[in-house]
Amino acid sequence: MCHNVCSFDRIFASLHTPNLFLSVFPVGYPFALVYRWFLFHQSATVVHLFHTFSGLALATFNFGSQVCHSLLCVVIQFLLLRLMGRTVTCVLSSFIFQMIYLLMGYYYTATDEYDIKWTMPHCVLTLKLIGLALDYYDGGKEQSQMSAEQKKSALSSTPSLLEVFGFSYFYGGFLVGPQFTLLSYQKLVSREMSDVPGQPPSSVVPALKRFGLGLITLTIFTIGGVHYSDSYFLTDEFEVRITECRFISHMVWLFETTPLFTGTINSFNINTNAWVARHVFKRLRFLGNKLLSQMFTLLFLAIWHGLHSGYLICFSLEFIIVNVEKQAQSLVRDSPLLASVAQSHLYPFVYVIQQLIHWLFMGYPLVPFCLFTYDKWLKVYSSIYFCGHIFFLVAFLVLPYLRKVFVPRKRGSEKKED
Repeated sequence: MCHNVCSFDRIFASLHTPNLFLSVFPVGYPFALVYRWFLFHQSATVVHLFHTFSGLALATFNFGSQVCHSLLCVVIQFLLLRLMGRTVTCVLSSFIFQMIYLLMGYYYTATDEYDIKWTMPHCVLTLKLIGLALDYYDGGKEQSQMSAEQKKSALSSTPSLLEVFGFSYFYGGFLVGPQFTLLSYQKLVSREMSDVPGQPPSSVVPALKRFGLGLITLTIFTIGGVHYSDSYFLTDEFEVRITECRFISHMVWLFETTPLFTGTINSFNINTNAWVARHVFKRLRFLGNKLLSQMFTLLFLAIWHGLHSGYLICFSLEFIIVNVEKQAQSLVRDSPLLASVAQSHLYPFVYVIQQLIHWLFMGYPLVPFCLFTYDKWLKVYSSIYFCGHIFFLVAFLVLPYLRKVFVPRKRGSEKKED
């Protein structure tokens, strides 16, 4: 759940960094209008050039000469594709180079605060370029060897350097995401993503709605952030008060109403979730164990976010919380008694209990995510007596015994009949 707040927190942080705020809102939307009004019917080369130079302009505007880091990684990624082809060696080389470059950037630029620096968009670019290598590799497989998801993103041809530049620096995703595939980008450039064949899509009204929703959310965070900043957790006042998690964002129906931790995860940062599921979790199928796949996936996300101990702690907590919730759901589903209660007129009461637990602990793993360092998050958890750790650890240990009590065991004769 913690990686779901990452891209939004970047935008929230942009309120204190005028260049980034201008790049995301007042500048980003005019770029989209220029493409819609003047470049929609232009050749692919013109569109690639526009996306490349507009993205480079945004990068230079925000990070100056440090734009060289993204340029270097894009060029090297293109060379890896061309020189190594559709091979496992290319995939591994891409993954190792891009991740090491990102982690070295974290190492040399990290502080104890959430800073807006070149590593912020670079972590988005890292996933994009690794995904490009994987999609290029998948494009060399037989159709029968690919999953349905892989068929939707596999690249049947080798992209040009200009195409890779346009894909990498596309102004709609370079700074803060979201993730998208090169195949989706190709469809955008070739005008295949329009709901009106041959004409710009009917996207003005939806775009304005999202723009308005974004401004409302940012306003709430700007006002709330004054009173409940991350540093509040370290004050003496916090030790005698309960604070509501400030990461209430993306005001969509599922996010606001779900009583489940997994529901919150699924309603936020959908494209990054899909990238991780497609390129990490599902490709670890060879391990033969979903828990191991989930564990390594969350470990990857923790390292991708940075080198602070807080990231490892928060993703470890996510692993425990999500699996406890899955055990509880399985218990209710398989128990005739509990299932009947959940489906009866008592469900509103059950929903309230679920929502109370959800709201109480939703912000718990975000504490180390926000505070980064050991001395800070340990102080906060100590002040509330590690209540979340205790609650979910006890639940994890007790649920198997509750399953034995509430889920009837099949008799030997029933098993034979089955």
